[in-house]
Amino acid sequence: MKIIKPNLFCTLFLSIFLTGLVACQQEEMASDNSLSSIRLTDYVDPFIGSGFHGHVFVGANVPFGAVQLGPVNITEGWDWCSGYHYSDSTIIGFSHTHLSGTGIGDLGDILVMPAIGDVKIRKGEAEKPETGYFSYFSHHGEKAKAGFYQVHLDRYAIDAEMTTTERVGFHRYTFPQAEDAKLIIDLEEGIGWDRATDTYVEMLDEQTLIGHRHSSGWAKDQKVFFAAKVSKPIKSWETHENGEASTNESRQGKKVKAVAHFDTQEGEQILLKVAISPVSAENALMNMEEELAHWDFDQTVALADEKWEKELRLIQADFNEPHQMRTFYTALYHTMIAPSIFNDVNGAYRGADGKVYEDNSYTNYTTFSLWDTYRAAHPLYTIIQHERAADMMQTMLNIYEQQGKLPVWHLMGNETNTMVGYSAVPVLVDAFRKGIKMDEDKAYEAIKATAMRDEDGLGSLKSLGYIPADEAVETVASGLEYALADWSIAQMAKDMGKEEDYRYFMARASNYKNYFDETSGFMRGRVGENEWRSPFSPFESRHMKDDFCEGNAWQYTWLVPHDVEGLMELLGGEEAFANKLDSLFIVEGDMGEEASSDITGLIGQYAHGNEPSHHVTYLYGYVGQPYKTAEKTRHIMDSLYSDQIDGLSGNEDVGQMSAWYVLSSLGFYPVNPANGTYVFGSPLVNHAKIRVGDDQVFEIKVKDNSPENIYVQSMKWDGQEYTRNYFHHKDLIKGGVLEIQMGPSPSPYWGTHTTDRARSNIN
Repeated sequence: MKIIKPNLFCTLFLSIFLTGLVACQQEEMASDNSLSSIRLTDYVDPFIGSGFHGHVFVGANVPFGAVQLGPVNITEGWDWCSGYHYSDSTIIGFSHTHLSGTGIGDLGDILVMPAIGDVKIRKGEAEKPETGYFSYFSHHGEKAKAGFYQVHLDRYAIDAEMTTTERVGFHRYTFPQAEDAKLIIDLEEGIGWDRATDTYVEMLDEQTLIGHRHSSGWAKDQKVFFAAKVSKPIKSWETHENGEASTNESRQGKKVKAVAHFDTQEGEQILLKVAISPVSAENALMNMEEELAHWDFDQTVALADEKWEKELRLIQADFNEPHQMRTFYTALYHTMIAPSIFNDVNGAYRGADGKVYEDNSYTNYTTFSLWDTYRAAHPLYTIIQHERAADMMQTMLNIYEQQGKLPVWHLMGNETNTMVGYSAVPVLVDAFRKGIKMDEDKAYEAIKATAMRDEDGLGSLKSLGYIPADEAVETVASGLEYALADWSIAQMAKDMGKEEDYRYFMARASNYKNYFDETSGFMRGRVGENEWRSPFSPFESRHMKDDFCEGNAWQYTWLVPHDVEGLMELLGGEEAFANKLDSLFIVEGDMGEEASSDITGLIGQYAHGNEPSHHVTYLYGYVGQPYKTAEKTRHIMDSLYSDQIDGLSGNEDVGQMSAWYVLSSLGFYPVNPANGTYVFGSPLVNHAKIRVGDDQVFEIKVKDNSPENIYVQSMKWDGQEYTRNYFHHKDLIKGGVLEIQMGPSPSPYWGTHTTDRARSNIN
């Protein structure tokens, strides 16, 4: 037999092939190892977004916890809605409740400040330390990570550290030698609009205090009860109000403060546990006993870190650059600060009607910024937080039972009625259509009842098909939000076999057309059937005075995510639609002196710092131009998000700004927040594993990803070619592997053909 020897070329080719194969296998193994071995909490920086207008909470908490324990600056104002802004250098104490990323300030309940020496028992006046107990601090002496916060109080040479469980704040203060060390508990102080209305403190024994703080602010009738335990006996005790001191063991009033005195040695640590409850001080004590019976501070820090690690690991992602890892995981962290737990360990909570309920079959929540979070944060929860999403839906249904409508912007058992529309509707419908557990009949009852009211312009909407501009303000914004929500109701009605309701609400879903002015080419305030509000400028925005809510006509004209094809028709077809969309990102104009401060992150008239714009970059997928979505989303991720103090271009808005980044980094976004589909953009990740169920993982592998290679060239889903520029939630939730090939120039094929384009009515 003749033996044929391979020639040099074949040998070289085989060698190169095998070397490449081994290299690919090693790269894949290294990537897998990197996803599983790194500590994701190391990439969380709570200071990101604490500058500029991010308004994020800085301090210690656990995922979705009732307690957000962190510093409060003496300064007040819009950029201090969370109580803290990185530009500040003052601390009046550490309170146990905070908002994160809102445009209105509230909470700041149960403020604690350690001190030594003779100080006035009031927060004091800015730049005048002698007038109160506040202290200066330096960022050099400050540290924050997931579940932990630390700062050095310069005035007192005290190191303050804090961590939490779900319902208990845990403080550790390291004192210098002092004969008059003290812990001040100030029940008067709140954040922003919050003002105390009834405060009470009582000393139960030499180490235990209980009390409450009732207040009125954004939440008009807020009740927080507390129990506090200190690690060493209190030497002496006094209470204060309006400058008057008393040694009584209890005190009630509007502005009660309490002071616990101690002797301390150099370096001595005093620990303090503060549990909160929406129901009673007794329940607060129960919460403490259940969640934090011991005094091991370091163990509690480690446990808080583990809780964050578990939640962050629901999405294991790998990026080209460390700063992208920090931006991504801090964003994911921000999506899990709220909604926050609003019940006790026995299931007791205070309802929207002020009554106390006890139901331990689910976890009750609060802090629903629904006008913001319906767009991306809640869809994100339906991917990775199924059980919590179900509990949030149950909370909303209970709120409906207690106040007669679904929540609008719910805070601490109070309806604030902030923002326009009924944004709980698309949240519930989206969860229903994605199989999130709920009482479907009760959900539909709540949704329909909320939509069939007459207040908030709904009476006119039902009779005229629009809300007259001379009847109220923000009528265009309201009308467009109602149309989207009504489309959502129609889909749920159809799924439940309610054909008459389906037809009715589909007709209402088309009411957005009544706000479109063909002459100007924009959505516009309508005064009557043949009359528009004048004068009109598509650039002008008059905060809470005109037809738009925190925006202008350029921004709101695109708020039709439920019927993009219908909007195209209004604008003159696909080409005209695409051209006007291009113009949005380049046109310049003056929004006027009365424009909302929330309109930030501008690219032309596109405003990424405010939520109505968040879906707009993905609309290019509907006209077969996914490459433009890639260009815009990459630019936004690279220029309007970062791992710096000013790393957010606008209010965090309780997770929505960050949810946009999380989903867009993975390469997709829910343009229509209630049709169960996602539109592709440009993945920033190289590799990601998303835990979509107990045993299901959806894996994304991105090849040749780089700052230059931003365009999708092709895709494979479980090994099969995938040419659509959108996909379904029902496929995502099954798990699988999506492989994406990137390149430096737009693909003329992927996602461009008519059959591969995103569409509004896809199921």
